[in-house]
Amino acid sequence: MYHPDIIGENGPELGGRWANPQSCPALVLNADYTPLSYYPLSLWNWQDAIKAAFLERVDIIAEYDREIRSPRLSMRLPSVVALRQYVKPSAWPAFTRFNLFLRDRFACQYCGSHDDLTFDHVIPRSQGGRTSWQNVATACAPCNLRKGGRTPAQAHMPLHQTPFQPTSRQLQEHGRAFPPHHCHKTWLDYLYWDVELEV
Repeated sequence: MYHPDIIGENGPELGGRWANPQSCPALVLNADYTPLSYYPLSLWNWQDAIKAAFLERVDIIAEYDREIRSPRLSMRLPSVVALRQYVKPSAWPAFTRFNLFLRDRFACQYCGSHDDLTFDHVIPRSQGGRTSWQNVATACAPCNLRKGGRTPAQAHMPLHQTPFQPTSRQLQEHGRAFPPHHCHKTWLDYLYWDVELEV
């Protein structure tokens, strides 16, 4: 999976020369033309996108100007592909560090900092607290150290929000708040961020 920051605003053309094909990932859409994931953005490398197209698992929706050639074939690299069969997203996301941070919008739930993030057991394990969605919050390292083995009430450190188990839809919505710095122009119609529409 490739990070969108490697792509220029209008594509993989840099200084009049084409970049390596590795800098030409394809945005992967579900059969309903919504991205499989917003954060991280659902991307395939060019080889996987072409293989899926030849196996008739995806439809090519848009292409880069960049071509690849073999002795028998020449084709433009896909920039947007859509699955032919709908993949039903899971209703509940896995309990992972990344998903926890995404639920909490990558901010410490005690001070709001976005730096040096870790996670904190709201009710400490030493007091019977469990490692679960409802008892773990994103915290910066200084707040985590300051709170120590106490509850927020004992430490006089109120939480910005009560920890909760998010749905996959909620995480997708949170992910839309973190668009990549640069997107290929063919992706914009499929990403529901604040993009000015043409009249």
